[in-house]
Amino acid sequence: MEFMGTTIIMVRRDGKTAMGGDGQVTLGNTQVKSTANKVRKVNDNVLVGFAGSVADSFALVERFTEKVNMYKNNLRRAAVELAKEWRSDKVLRRLEAMMIVAGADESFLLSGSGEVIEDEIGLLAIGSGGSFAHAAARALMEETDLSAEEIVKKSLDIAAEICIYTNHHISVISL
Repeated sequence: MEFMGTTIIMVRRDGKTAMGGDGQVTLGNTQVKSTANKVRKVNDNVLVGFAGSVADSFALVERFTEKVNMYKNNLRRAAVELAKEWRSDKVLRRLEAMMIVAGADESFLLSGSGEVIEDEIGLLAIGSGGSFAHAAARALMEETDLSAEEIVKKSLDIAAEICIYTNHHISVISL
């Protein structure tokens, strides 16, 4: 069994970028922790959120941080270089996780199969409750004047009402 189960969402609106995640960690069908923090700030200008195997996610966040430092906070270059390494390295290739990385002006979804997907509307979501949070955030973006942080919180709360692998212990960070 693997430790997993989470929801991560990133919203960019009105010059603000916010990212949030719930706190649930599951082992199989059992909740083993409810207060995990799966969103981080790198160098005060990059946000990172991860979903998937916990150890794999931590290893990838560490590698991504190295890339951000190596490429002097060039988010696009750091994301592409991590994805290339993740896909080609024999050890990294086995890591089972996904990441959202975001700066003030751009954001990307990264996976081990080499995807570097740039958002189109200031919205990305991953994890078991990602689709629920994404749908809620999209509706909130189109139909309300809520801030990026408020949309992140509200969409995570909605996902927690629907997804059994998402809880209401929410962490939000912003730029």
